[in-house]
Amino acid sequence: MEERNKDEEMEQGAPVETVDTEEYEKVCFVCRRPESKAGQMICLPNQMCICHNCMQKAFDTMGSSELSYKDVMNIANAMGMQEELEQGDEKKDSDKGKSKPKMTNISMINLSDLFNMIPQKQRIKKKKPQEQPEKKSLDRKALPAPHKIKASLDEFVIGQEHAKKVISVAVYNHYKRISSNMADDVEIEKSNMLMIGPTGSGKTYLVKTLARLLDVPLAIADATSLTEAGYIGDDIESVVSRLLAAADNDVERAEQGIIFIDEVDKIAKKRNANQRDVSGESVQQGMLKLLEGSEIEVPVGATSKNAMVPLETVNTKNILFICGGAFPGLEEIIKERLNKQASIGFCSDLKDKYDDDPDILSKVTVEDIRKFGMIPEFIGRLPVIFSLGGLTKEMLVQILKEPRNAIIKQYQKLLAMDEVQLEFDDDALGAIAERALEKKTGARALRAIIEEIMLDIMYEIPKDDNIGSVRITRGYIENTGGPVISLRTAGALP
Repeated sequence: MEERNKDEEMEQGAPVETVDTEEYEKVCFVCRRPESKAGQMICLPNQMCICHNCMQKAFDTMGSSELSYKDVMNIANAMGMQEELEQGDEKKDSDKGKSKPKMTNISMINLSDLFNMIPQKQRIKKKKPQEQPEKKSLDRKALPAPHKIKASLDEFVIGQEHAKKVISVAVYNHYKRISSNMADDVEIEKSNMLMIGPTGSGKTYLVKTLARLLDVPLAIADATSLTEAGYIGDDIESVVSRLLAAADNDVERAEQGIIFIDEVDKIAKKRNANQRDVSGESVQQGMLKLLEGSEIEVPVGATSKNAMVPLETVNTKNILFICGGAFPGLEEIIKERLNKQASIGFCSDLKDKYDDDPDILSKVTVEDIRKFGMIPEFIGRLPVIFSLGGLTKEMLVQILKEPRNAIIKQYQKLLAMDEVQLEFDDDALGAIAERALEKKTGARALRAIIEEIMLDIMYEIPKDDNIGSVRITRGYIENTGGPVISLRTAGALP
């Protein structure tokens, strides 16, 4: 009996492995797309599934071809459905005395054999359903006060006290404005901001940190890729499209968000007026309606409009815009304006009076920005203008060790995974800050210098398990000495 059962299994083929429908997705037998992409499936016998698109294509193909009744019956005979189709025409066939033609060259199709052809390795496990966050309504009492927002920013950003105070007040007032009662006669207008500061002073990092602290949708866009409509590049509406994506395509929540446009100085008017300025003044003209507040149609999930992308209408009236840029060359424009008082006489000033002024950008005016290349209509829609000061040696040392995500703390955590303690002398931190000032790229230079210093140490430490601690000295920074390496104690774990 056992041998007979084995022979029957050999003739019928291996038993079909049952598919756990709760663990794996249904896959279309024709196009091989899972249910998460193709949609709801049509289930056939023996756990075969076909998506609606493939089924509709099959029906369209049959409808477009000129199949005779004879051909349809031959196909039905091959699929084993002839008896069902013959029930309606049994009387007509008996009267005429004609028999239905049957195809002898096509054998019956076993759906279980087709299912065995499906590669089991291509089964796709179902993704765990993500819990949809509940939509939160704005509660003015739940909003953190400006001093609490600034205190949170102080944990990550060193210095820039005036900039952190301005942003904290602006964000707090922005959401008070949204949650206020609009039925009164007094309507509060939003105050968009323009942030000016040298490279590496912390403009982008300040806004990114603000995005982590506040539970509001925030989008960071780059103005360098924006062009006039009809030209290669991102359309102006793509800025709002990124905010819509950050809000999970919730239009109501996106209309209460914040947009930070970085490198806004790159859309200034070009000096050469012979060519069409598609990425300068034209972009400023197109952004006027966004800053002021209007209903615009933005593409969902794309940066440009086309026939295959759905559009959503977003009102930018309650969206707070923060623009930031380094504005290279603005210092010379400010000095030129301030040096107009320099002349011969008792009240004259020296022409080089402001050459070494580190806070020269704090004296910026709207006229200076207009001379830089920004049109008056664009500047008028950014009423709050403030600047970030350059970083000093003391500030760079603080950036190295004090913030929650300080660079020194990052490398200490990396070496702690190898059970090695990393320390920096105060003189070594000062030497690193001095080298960073020479590069004139702000806080970005610190990462490059640390990477160069730690290269050999990170390479050699994994070789020896006896190393317990490494101390970086000023001599190692200046290439006049080496780091102080201490071995583990006898009772320490390897």
